[in-house]
Formats: sequence, C-alpha cells, structure tokens
Amino acid sequence: MTKSAEGKPVKLKAALADGARQGAWRTYVDLIHGPVPTRRVLKTEMIAFLVGSLPGPPGLLLRKWLYPGLFRRAGRGLLVGRNVTLRHAAKIRLGSNVVIDDNVVIDAKGDGNHGITIDDNVFIGRNTIVYCKNGDIHLKRGVNLSANCCLFSSNRLTMEADIMVGAYTYILSGGEYDYRDRDTRFVDQSGMETKGPLTIGSNTWIGARVTVVDGASIGEHCVIGAGAVVTTPVPADSLAVGVPARVVRSI
Repeated sequence: MTKSAEGKPVKLKAALADGARQGAWRTYVDLIHGPVPTRRVLKTEMIAFLVGSLPGPPGLLLRKWLYPGLFRRAGRGLLVGRNVTLRHAAKIRLGSNVVIDDNVVIDAKGDGNHGITIDDNVFIGRNTIVYCKNGDIHLKRGVNLSANCCLFSSNRLTMEADIMVGAYTYILSGGEYDYRDRDTRFVDQSGMETKGPLTIGSNTWIGARVTVVDGASIGEHCVIGAGAVVTTPVPADSLAVGVPARVVRSI
C-alpha cells in the first residue's frame, strides 16, 4: 500500500474503484509516479512514449542519454532495454554501469519508504520484476538477476555484493497474508505481513526457480540448488537443496 499526493491510502484495487471520484488522471499519477511535480510526470511520460520501445542502437543510445534524468540518481554507463516500466522513479537510485534488460519492471511505491537502491555493475535480466509495497530493496555491487525473476519487499530486502540469481527465482521480504483473520478476505488484506528484513549474503549462487520466502535470510558464500524453497535461514558457507530447502554440506 502507498499513499496518494493528498496523503490518502492507495491500494491498486481500491484506487481503481475510486478513480471516478478523484479522476482518472489523478489516480494514474498516484499509482505510477507518486507525489511528484506535474512537470516531472509529463517529462517521464514523454520520454517513455518517444524512446521507451525504440529498437536497435538508436533506442539504446537515446535511452542512455535521456533515462538517467528520470531517476532520483543515476551513475554513468546506464543501459536500458526496450519496454522498461518505471513506477515511482523518484525513489529509485542507480549506481554506475547498471544494465536493465527488456521488459523489466522496477516499482518503488510506498508511503515514506526509501525505495530501491541499485549499486554499480548490477544486471537485471529481461522480464524481471523488482517492486516494493511500502518496503525497501537494496541490490549491492555486482548482483546479477537472470530473466523472469521477481523480487518483492514490504519490509527490507538486501542483496549483498556479487550474487548470481538463476531464472524464474522469487525472493520475498514480506508479502504474507493473515490466515488467522477470519473477518477479512485475503483479497482485501494488504499483503504486507512480514517476519522482518531479508538479507542474501555476498558471493552466493541461487539456482533457477528458487523461492526464498519472508524471513529466510541466506548467509554469504552459499549455493541454493535449483527448484529449492528456502523457508528458514541458511547459514554461511552452505549448500542447500530441496523443498523445503535443507543444508546438505558446507562449502
């Protein structure tokens, strides 16, 4: 959940239903851009419309020149692929030599959260989604996310330096629903229940189709086998495999 420019809570389902009252434009700005000046909204929309899907070298070059100004901060050497979706870009901070492949979604929405910080030399593979729901995400130097991954935070997700993440991996800090609440349907809950911050240690290799759930932090220099579901913390220097994941040896 985030808040509109007027300070009222906005959840996607509720905001769309409420659009007729506050107007479609205001609803769109609240959900996509957040409380930023209108000139920033128009600038972002115009650049995305003109060059966001432009193919080939001309598109890469124009996005390299124009996209850094859309973020809160961006270092040198930014490369942005086609059809990248940015939401609440004023709370997205980029280091140098960041590569964002085609069809990526980066969404920093939230009420008073810091947002998303992506350090130097991070690669985000195509079709990957990195998004907040009132939480924070920090991808440190050299993190490499393969295609079709999903990173979510309603608390704080920190990925330390030099982590390799296989395709179709889900990493969730928060995002739980309260099954004990018999009075509120799951679809009407915020989905922001959390056990606390989630950290993935440096120099870790996470295989393809791994799921790391809320509260299941991973120590440094670990290997998580393909298809594993990590439900409890994994200590440093461990190889963990299976559903649920179990440590099978030290490395």
